[in-house]
Amino acid sequence: MMRVGVLASGSGSNFQALVDALNVPGTPAEVVVLICNVPTAKALERARAAGIAAVLMDHSRWPSRDAYDSAVAGELARHGVDLVCLAGYLRLVTTTFLRRFAGKVINLHPALLPSFPGLHAIRQALAAGVKVTGCTVHYVDEGTDTGPIIAQAAVPVLPTDDETSLGERIHAEEHRLFPAVVKAVAEGRAKLAGRQVLLSERIA
Repeated sequence: MMRVGVLASGSGSNFQALVDALNVPGTPAEVVVLICNVPTAKALERARAAGIAAVLMDHSRWPSRDAYDSAVAGELARHGVDLVCLAGYLRLVTTTFLRRFAGKVINLHPALLPSFPGLHAIRQALAAGVKVTGCTVHYVDEGTDTGPIIAQAAVPVLPTDDETSLGERIHAEEHRLFPAVVKAVAEGRAKLAGRQVLLSERIA
């Protein structure tokens, strides 16, 4: 059983999607801990309601990014985490963190990378006038949304879309895709090989 740790900063809807899909009998992975850097984030409430360890680690209480990430990595290790999922985590992880969990950190991004990396991806897509956008799950490296891509889901951009309406449809795909990727990783159907991800079958 793969033990999953989730880092989140906000509402935790993708954390909830992971819990709903994974923390049931017969799955190859289980969410065991949520770490959140924002005291008021709803993600903490979701974790407590699900009976999952909810750990608040306010980054403002640490003297540096490296010190903070070292502490977060230590907390994940204490829970025996095998895979780290960044789910709406509004911080760039450092080399310090990535060395502790090399090849074991994945992120969910609301765009079809490499298009529209960084913050406000949905807003970027609308401003660019693209007809299709979507979401990407990828391994995390030291760049901003530049790690090897595991899977993507496309979402059409409608003429009437604004950031809210497009975001809702992208989030629906995120909630489906993220758990599917975690299951594939846990079952060995998605394997990292250098800068490529080898898939034994298509991730739904």
